[in-house]
Amino acid sequence: MSWERNIVLKSPAEIEMMKQAGHINALALEEVRKNIRPGVSTGELDEIAETLIRDHGGTPAFLNYPGPYPYPATINASINDELVHGLPSKKRELREGDIFSVDCGTVFQGFVGDSAFTVAIGEVSKEAQKLIAVTAEALRLGIDKMRPGNHVGDVSAAIQQYVEANGFHVPREYSGHGVGRQMHEGPQVPNYGLPGQGLVLRPGITIALEPMVLAGTHRTRVLADKWTVASADGSLTAHFEHSVAVNEGEPLILTV
Repeated sequence: MSWERNIVLKSPAEIEMMKQAGHINALALEEVRKNIRPGVSTGELDEIAETLIRDHGGTPAFLNYPGPYPYPATINASINDELVHGLPSKKRELREGDIFSVDCGTVFQGFVGDSAFTVAIGEVSKEAQKLIAVTAEALRLGIDKMRPGNHVGDVSAAIQQYVEANGFHVPREYSGHGVGRQMHEGPQVPNYGLPGQGLVLRPGITIALEPMVLAGTHRTRVLADKWTVASADGSLTAHFEHSVAVNEGEPLILTV
């Protein structure tokens, strides 16, 4: 089914349930963040996230997610040139100078919370610092456009214009998406687009908005593990995400 046709408006009660799922997801990401340091393995961080989610009555949304083979972990753990879907491993440790993106999803009582962040490991290059800051700000600008009467294209354009004005790039193959009772619902929300184009936003639409930004090119490649997506040229990448509800007034961030 096309994501554009699979748009499910959420009632206030359903949005409250999504806030609970989003809160657990935020707690899991915060616990991961507290344990990020040089020498820690991405597999250890994955176990930390899964334990917290289950201790709070949730289940990992990514675990066994269908793809080239069932996704084998709770988090996406993507390092440096890896944009999204990086596989955690006990054999892969973070190092000083890395930048590290963590994406996580939680299911709680049938509703999904989905969010992500990128962080520097110790001292990183000025380019890496700027990349992280620009990606975080692109998310904020995109969220601000999620108001009734705006179009999906207004959200997408706000992200693309800010990213490209700062000399970076957005991918064409990967995008934000509706979220709710399923991980992927409608509408699809690319990180590029034209103002005034696409679906008109209305209260009850819930979107996992996720700017993904590449330093050198918009092109990507899938690595040999068949899940990890990296920049085509080996340049650095960053990724931030929140699940957000369109309200009558201010957008409501659900993953806090």
